[in-house]
Amino acid sequence: MPGYRSLFRTPEFTPLFLGSAAQTAAQTVGGLALGTLVYRATGSPLLSAVSMFGPSLAQVLGASFLLSGADRLPPRTALGAIALVFAAGTAVQAVPGLPVGATLGVVLVLGLVASLGGGVHWGLLNEVLDKGRYLPGRSLFNMMGGLMQIAGFATGGALLAALSPRVCLLAAAGLYLLAALVLRLGLTARPPRAAGRPSAAATWRTNALLWSSRPRRLTYLGLWLPNGMVVGCESLYVAYAPHAAGTLFACGAFGMFAGDVAVGRLLPPAVRRRLATPLLLLLAAPYLVFCARPPLPVAAVCVAVASVGFGASLLQQERLVELTPGELAGQALGLHSAGMLTLQGVSATVAGTLAQLTSPAVGMTVMAAGSVCVTLALATAGRRSPAPEPEPAGAR
Repeated sequence: MPGYRSLFRTPEFTPLFLGSAAQTAAQTVGGLALGTLVYRATGSPLLSAVSMFGPSLAQVLGASFLLSGADRLPPRTALGAIALVFAAGTAVQAVPGLPVGATLGVVLVLGLVASLGGGVHWGLLNEVLDKGRYLPGRSLFNMMGGLMQIAGFATGGALLAALSPRVCLLAAAGLYLLAALVLRLGLTARPPRAAGRPSAAATWRTNALLWSSRPRRLTYLGLWLPNGMVVGCESLYVAYAPHAAGTLFACGAFGMFAGDVAVGRLLPPAVRRRLATPLLLLLAAPYLVFCARPPLPVAAVCVAVASVGFGASLLQQERLVELTPGELAGQALGLHSAGMLTLQGVSATVAGTLAQLTSPAVGMTVMAAGSVCVTLALATAGRRSPAPEPEPAGAR
């Protein structure tokens, strides 16, 4: 497998990486600040969870109407514009006296914009790197995401202790502006990967083609459902430990980093291919301990161990790329990203509702048990699935 150092010698990889790092830091600091702001204002676990993960709920609309733009828009222009929209939206959320309803409305608008960003971003990465280097490249992005989340949640927690959530939101807006600048100056003005104008009809047509393959369907469901339910558990950190949520988020980011290093660099290919289901089970099982309402140190260890299981997504994404014609890569990866984030938003809403009716510990336990059951069901269906037939490269 190619080394990580060689990736940074690839043109455009470094600015794409740095721009993504700035955006991840902005999402981390801004999400924690917004969740805390809403929880302090309302005392509601549901609204706190929706404020942090609500952008994901709008992903289903973007996946249905906007996703064809992932391959039909110039990547540099699209990525820069998306970063600027997030900077503006985050700054609006920091306006004093903004009603909670208006705040959640901005959250949903940003989620709709983000549904296009995933396809453009990962489609460009697939274009910059040949397929043989996509897994180490995506692994490096995931590890960067883990490190930035560790730093972002730790920094965000410290800032929230010293400053107001609104000041933290303004800091996040500044990071989005930095990301837009890096992407604009560092990326090449590439043409769109596919001809034609973005449209709802083109989005539906390609989504139907992607969904028509049973192996791809199972891969998508494996990427969306177990992951989404566990993110439902994560959405309750603020309600479970209001004064130490940053610690839990940072422990989760550390575990995710460890899982990505193991899958992306340490495990040989023959071993990796057998680990998707075990890693997905690891992702959920430690959260079952929350039924006993563990103290913070035990909860932090459970979160860190569970998050190692996020490494399964690298293996599933590698399989998705193998199953998809190259000219559909942007929309295929965008559909993965949009579907995953949609299920995360739905799961956060369900988990928040359960916590509202019972307790955060019960909500986390129920979501974890659901993730285990779904993982086992998908593993059984996958063993019954026939080997995929190769598709013509020009399939539309």
